Amino acid sequence: MSGSPQRADVRIDMRSDTVTKPTPGMFEAMLTAEVGDDVLGDDPTVIRLQEEVAQRLGKAAALYVPSGTMSNQLALKAQTGPGDQVVLEDGAHIYRYEGGAPGVLSGVQLTCVPTADGLLDWSMVEAAINPLNVHCAPPAMVCLENTHNRAGGRILPQAEVVRMGEQVHARGLRYHLDGARLWHTHIATGTSLRELAAPFDSVSVCFSKGLGAPVGSVLAADQQTIDRAYRFRKMFGGGMRQAGILAAACLYAMDHQMDRLQEDHAHARALFEGLDHRQLAVNHPVDTNIVIIDVEPAAEDSSLLAHLERQGILAVSFGLGRVRLIPNLENSRADVDLVIAALNQWPGTGNQ
Repeated sequence: MSGSPQRADVRIDMRSDTVTKPTPGMFEAMLTAEVGDDVLGDDPTVIRLQEEVAQRLGKAAALYVPSGTMSNQLALKAQTGPGDQVVLEDGAHIYRYEGGAPGVLSGVQLTCVPTADGLLDWSMVEAAINPLNVHCAPPAMVCLENTHNRAGGRILPQAEVVRMGEQVHARGLRYHLDGARLWHTHIATGTSLRELAAPFDSVSVCFSKGLGAPVGSVLAADQQTIDRAYRFRKMFGGGMRQAGILAAACLYAMDHQMDRLQEDHAHARALFEGLDHRQLAVNHPVDTNIVIIDVEPAAEDSSLLAHLERQGILAVSFGLGRVRLIPNLENSRADVDLVIAALNQWPGTGNQ
């Protein structure tokens, strides 16, 4: 981990948990990885990663891909047809942050259900599912996101996830999980990855968020879905050759850097608890490693970001009046304390 910055020109980067860099042990694993040609299906390290993720998630097969966006889009492409309806929450990454890919790549129609906290329940989904009517896009899939990024790293209640899955399957629909940060749910709740993934037909997990690998996500599902996704991965340009160098980093991250996610969760809670909440409110529970600050007045988010940057701290705007910070592998507790002090010294709080 990095030491704590002492000068404004030495930056604390909390823009995302994707800003992490490989650790020495990870570099060593990459350097010594056994490789082949993954497009031809014979890279042994990629094969091992896919088998390991499939086993941990309780699925028949898995496919290594360059990004979480590709993993989600392959899940849609492999399990829907053009003109189908896909139901998901309004703040979902698939809708908000994947460049309009569902419409372009799969030709599906997204029905986005707004919620106050990012947590869908079956009654909301049921109301959004189109009737089987020639005038409507035929329903094909329901997607959830766990943890939910835009809702501040919220953990979905597993009982509702299971209940919804039962109803979704009773309707003959597919059920996909964007589990980019499913590792965080596992660490925060103690629920096994297999149990968290069990209700879903397909699950996407990401290694470059939180776990600290430089590249890669894995889609896990039944064999037929993965066979289709393998073909579409090539079509989308996601086939990589000696990808074992990258897969080795993912294996290392899964084996050595998962338990330490609790440290990121503790840093996020400390940040929340140390915050002056008079003008810097956090309106979502801090379940995991994401803190979203709601700034009053809303137009002041850019002012807060500029204030932080002057003190060598990077965060991101997350919509009008919202600033997101994600403690990560690169941050120490001393870094967190400096961020708390900088936030509480912002002129908007009156604590200069």
